[in-house]
Amino acid sequence: MKLYKTAKGILLQFKEEYYVLQHEWDKLINRDNLYAWLLGEYVNGKKITTVEAAEWQRQLLPPIGSQEVWAAGVTYLRSRDARMEESKDTGGADCYSRVYEAERPELFFKALPHRVVGHEQTVYIRKDSTWNVPEPELALYINAAGVIQGYTIGNDMSSRSIEGENPLYLPQAKVYEKSAGLGPCLYVPEQPISAETGIYMTIHRNEVKMYEGSTTVSRMKRLLPELVDYLYKECDFASGCFLMTGTCLVPPTDFTLQPNDRVTISIDGIGTMVNLVDVKGN
Repeated sequence: MKLYKTAKGILLQFKEEYYVLQHEWDKLINRDNLYAWLLGEYVNGKKITTVEAAEWQRQLLPPIGSQEVWAAGVTYLRSRDARMEESKDTGGADCYSRVYEAERPELFFKALPHRVVGHEQTVYIRKDSTWNVPEPELALYINAAGVIQGYTIGNDMSSRSIEGENPLYLPQAKVYEKSAGLGPCLYVPEQPISAETGIYMTIHRNEVKMYEGSTTVSRMKRLLPELVDYLYKECDFASGCFLMTGTCLVPPTDFTLQPNDRVTISIDGIGTMVNLVDVKGN
């Protein structure tokens, strides 16, 4: 099933049919066994046509309510290598190798809801950074009880030049206005997402493809429940939490995003999220 949060309300897609649900978003998603609940609830929704559903989907919002967004770093070997490369001239490379091998994962706060954008919305790059990239990630929705209930696409916008200068600058490299994308929906499957789920990204500039890459969730070093367990050890999330799980798709070192670039991220089963790129104040 897929839940879409839109300016018109909540839309549920079940197979090829669409239903309007009259619920408050946070209460709707923050429950145990969300799939089974939706399976029993969708019949109470108002069924609409695919044409009507397409109109609703033209007004998509990010699938987030009051939740915080967190992120995991260095969960893929390619991410470790990229972080080491960007930090080699400043002496910080070793810390990324050590965290990749460590028992404890790297987890960091990413965004509050007002800094999150959705499908077909604009993400920002930092004006004080010379090297900016998107990071396509599988994002988890975890309820207040610490159980994964759904999945969405995450775009963890990052300043590699700032983080590369000093690992302690990570918050500035990661946390700023419109630095996080989530969308286009909250995917709620009956079973946990497959390790063979594919993640894909392309970046276009003036309709020219500047980057293309793909990977699978199976290439992640850590298990998804492991990341959730560490996040919830000493934190409570009354309405649940979103967790981006890291990236394996890293553009080459000679590439940096520019205003008007278009980033397209797709994940099997979830769909596709497109973000345009700009800088704050334009």
